Amino acid sequence: MDGIDELTREERFDALVAAEEKVEPADWMPEAYRKGLIRQIAQHAHSEIIGMQPEGSWITRAPSLKRKAILLAKVQDEAGHGLYLYAAAETLGVTRDELVDHLVQGRQKYSSIFNYPTLTWADIGAIGWLVDGAAIVNQVPLCRCSYGPYARAMVRICKEESFHQRQGYELLHTLAHGTPAQHAMAQDALDRWWYPSLAMFGPPDTDSVHSARSIQWKIKRFSNDELRQRFVDMCVPQAEVLGLRIPDDNLRWNPDRGAHDFTPPDYDELKRVITGDGPCNAERMAHRRAAHDDGAWVREAAAAYASKRAA
Repeated sequence: MDGIDELTREERFDALVAAEEKVEPADWMPEAYRKGLIRQIAQHAHSEIIGMQPEGSWITRAPSLKRKAILLAKVQDEAGHGLYLYAAAETLGVTRDELVDHLVQGRQKYSSIFNYPTLTWADIGAIGWLVDGAAIVNQVPLCRCSYGPYARAMVRICKEESFHQRQGYELLHTLAHGTPAQHAMAQDALDRWWYPSLAMFGPPDTDSVHSARSIQWKIKRFSNDELRQRFVDMCVPQAEVLGLRIPDDNLRWNPDRGAHDFTPPDYDELKRVITGDGPCNAERMAHRRAAHDDGAWVREAAAAYASKRAA
């Protein structure tokens, strides 16, 4: 596109996005668009990798071989999601090594939800139902993201997240319809994970720094508050089938809005957790750094082998 001024490029880019065409890696794009995508995709990839920790710790403690196999498959899926997303980010001119270094150095964030502890087996069900359910609500619209590599990665990721959500719901359903002690365990897990799950959608629209521009460029399709409302409306009938109570005394159907009124999450707590003051922030990052350091020899061996093959 030599000889074409910046304004013309912007106009062509805006027309491409408005026409619902996909932006591809070789296409010209505004630098802010590229940087915004790197930030979002990297945070998403980091979340998948860190998200393996709270569930991975329960693989050896799962109550049956079947449950172990299901949980192991899910954790493996999350590693794959991280791989797809890092690969998508690389098409924007950043290397995977750079992104991983930013994570272990604390220069890039991951989802706040993974800084909460998994105290009981029921938490694994709550994560599947609530956390993966929130992920589906948030990520299905990303299948129509204007950036092609990200949108295509999300198609497969959402299919697998759907399995994860059903797995968690089935696990929680089994507990909720089991013994009184198991029902109490399931209710306790819901009580602890409900508001952190609501916070997954980010700050309210009035405080969201990136949402407006992301929606304009069709990276995102809906605002944080719109997605949070969808999630609440989805969970209410599901909780009734489970026989569990969502821990919100203000939760009720509003016929005028055609949606549920609900108590929003504590956004001050969200800010604290994001900035490193959550229950498990230090533990999660220490584990990630240790795994990164312990795996250095594997990366070096793979690089040496690739270099030898190329020669």
